[in-house]
Amino acid sequence: MLTYCHCYLFGIKYGLTQKLKTMKKTNPVGWFEIYVEDMERAKTFYETVLRIKMSALPLPKSEGEGIMWAFPWEDDTPNTSGALVKHKTGKPSTGGTLIYFSCHDCSVELSRVDAAGGIVKAQKFSIDDYGFCGIALDTEGNTIGFHSNR
Repeated sequence: MLTYCHCYLFGIKYGLTQKLKTMKKTNPVGWFEIYVEDMERAKTFYETVLRIKMSALPLPKSEGEGIMWAFPWEDDTPNTSGALVKHKTGKPSTGGTLIYFSCHDCSVELSRVDAAGGIVKAQKFSIDDYGFCGIALDTEGNTIGFHSNR
């Protein structure tokens, strides 16, 4: 099973070590994984909605067969990143952990969800002093969130 520890050890090889050390000072989240059934469909969804380019990450040999595509990250910044993962140890789910993607204005990303094959579950709404958010289902059936301060 892929775990934070596996990804941490794997990340050493790919320059994530310093990023993870920096994040520990400001953010307790070090890595996330979103499980998928159809990698190309999921990758296209996230690249379309978030207007990003993902990069292939080889799976550690100890993990067997699987596919990982990483979300972009910046070294030496207090943020986190993660990956889409197709692996026998995890399946997409609506009832698991909810990941929020940071946005300038979450209504923009939410406006791209349907056309990219997902479903908007909650349009942009206020969370009082904490900004705004919206909720969607991705193409794999995972519940995801979008957060913005405006």
